[in-house]
Amino acid sequence: MMNRIALLVASLAMFDVGLSSQTITANTGNRITILFDAFTNKPELTADWGYAALVEFEGKRILFDTGNNAAIFEANIKRLRIDLTRLDLVVLSHRHGDHTSGLRYVLSVNPQVPIYAPADEPFNDVIPPAFLTQSADANLPTKMRYFGGKIPAPPPPHGTAWPGVHVRSVVGTQEITPTIHLFSTLAETPGFRDLPEVSLVLDTARGPIVVVGCSHAGIENILSKFVQETHRPDIYEVIGGMHLLLSTSAQVDHVVSELADRYHIQRVAAGHCTGEHMFAVLEKRFGKEYLYAGLGEVLPL
Repeated sequence: MMNRIALLVASLAMFDVGLSSQTITANTGNRITILFDAFTNKPELTADWGYAALVEFEGKRILFDTGNNAAIFEANIKRLRIDLTRLDLVVLSHRHGDHTSGLRYVLSVNPQVPIYAPADEPFNDVIPPAFLTQSADANLPTKMRYFGGKIPAPPPPHGTAWPGVHVRSVVGTQEITPTIHLFSTLAETPGFRDLPEVSLVLDTARGPIVVVGCSHAGIENILSKFVQETHRPDIYEVIGGMHLLLSTSAQVDHVVSELADRYHIQRVAAGHCTGEHMFAVLEKRFGKEYLYAGLGEVLPL
């Protein structure tokens, strides 16, 4: 009788573990969990425009972007049982609110977490010194001179939505660990010109995995820069938003061809601003190697 009770208790314990299998814990393998997006097949979660993902890779826990709405982000985090106090770092891909608004909630539970973002003024960057060091006309009155002609040293910082928060600026390529890197690109596309954006690269045995926020520079341009700077043409997977919402069918076909034929991407997990038409074309082209990446999905890396 005691043996039967013991077996029953063990079975119930295993069942409970199964129920909580979505709980994000350490040492459970490399994976990415989509925490914020506008499409999902999980009715218990709240979809909203924006992007956030938890990347667990080689023992590091990285929050990549924080979504569009702090309250919705918090609700989804709690539904998914994510422990943000155990983050190693936060990466903000770019300054847009649909990627940064949840940071307030992150800081409320983990105020000391390191934050990485582009070298962009909204992230507590200083006023460009060149703005303040131009040669003035000798006859220009003091009242028309910046700071009365006496430039502060160091120059004052720009205002920020997160006062007192130290944000580490990413310029070029930055190593987090030997297998985790951040790299910055600058958009030249109409409407987003000069917008810096940070992507995350995970170096796996199958090749690099590139995680992107919105790809305002163009996903093909981001990959091109990565290959040029690292001499790594063996990119295995692309995850995240590709900003092809308003693109024509010809433009979408071109980008898919670049991914598949030029860069020989093996797997895609598109999300956020990639666009529904692009979702359909990618799924058709990549088949079983197109991973559904809706809100709440846990994808292997």
